[in-house]
Amino acid sequence: MNKLEELKAKNPELDFYSVNDESFARYGCVLTQDYSSLIEAAKQLEYPAEGSKYMPSVESFEALPIREMIKEELFGELSVQLGNCWGYNSYLNALEWHKNSEINVAATDLVLLLAKLDDVKDGKLDSAKVKAFYVAAGEAIEVYADTLHFCPCQVSYDGFNCVVVLPEGTNTDLENKPSDKLLFRKNKWIFCHEDNEGLKAKGVVPAIYGKNYKVNY
Repeated sequence: MNKLEELKAKNPELDFYSVNDESFARYGCVLTQDYSSLIEAAKQLEYPAEGSKYMPSVESFEALPIREMIKEELFGELSVQLGNCWGYNSYLNALEWHKNSEINVAATDLVLLLAKLDDVKDGKLDSAKVKAFYVAAGEAIEVYADTLHFCPCQVSYDGFNCVVVLPEGTNTDLENKPSDKLLFRKNKWIFCHEDNEGLKAKGVVPAIYGKNYKVNY
């Protein structure tokens, strides 16, 4: 039994797919360029003692030649930042989105829990709309702008490691207080599961109801 089949068997409540499945086309696409230099750089990062960590920009990533290819070919010459999300997580917890695509490069096997903006009804999202997509180590994907996503989920006790590429400035502190309560950082709109007390305490709007899915492995 391969990893995807194992995950399907251990998570019967979730619709589970590979990013290579045709069902992923609604959420994003698989990229074919060589991202090995980014993956090797990501593997050099020290894991947090617990929980997950996100850095919008990692200096060692920014110095790599692949940055120019990503900027020119994938973001139409917009300035980009090469960051990383890594550590330990197994739960849905929240969903966020940006006004543009996000590039994810898997340095380890991981799972993304995804939904679409048009799944949101009257400002709320039923977690039953969420689907799980397995991304194997070494795979790179584009996640479309209207795809709701958040922290990857691990598929082993070793945690997860994912390169995150976005337009420069995304996920950094806002300069002004927004009228939109969902705008949490620059180019970052987010809402959390109604059971997530930690994010609610930070001011994230609770708008996901239903099961706060856990990815079992």
